[in-house]
Amino acid sequence: QVQLVESGGGLVQAGGSLRLSCTASGRTFSSYAMGWFRQAPGKEREFVAAINWSGSSTYYADSVKGRFTISRVNAKNTVYLQMNSLKPEDTAVYYCASRSYSDPRSTASAYDYWGQGTQVTVSS
Repeated sequence: QVQLVESGGGLVQAGGSLRLSCTASGRTFSSYAMGWFRQAPGKEREFVAAINWSGSSTYYADSVKGRFTISRVNAKNTVYLQMNSLKPEDTAVYYCASRSYSDPRSTASAYDYWGQGTQVTVSS
């Protein structure tokens, strides 16, 4: 059974940084694309970033481009989301997700497994 466990969330002031981690278990991590999504209160879950199986291709939502960086270390079964220049509108629960294909996608329905989420709160 595939399990995804996120960590690294917390409270930070606007302009600060956080790094989220997501560690996977239950299948060959290096074969599959990974993504990060977020959901703010009263809003739908939205795409943040995605990365292909090797880490050679990354994709970002326009709202985070230039501020967030997704990366992975396959030897550690871990994907990261480095978040810099955080804004209050980045406040949300952040979810890690895994696809059963090697190429990344920006739609939530393309992902098969999800973590439990980690809260990120950015104060103004």
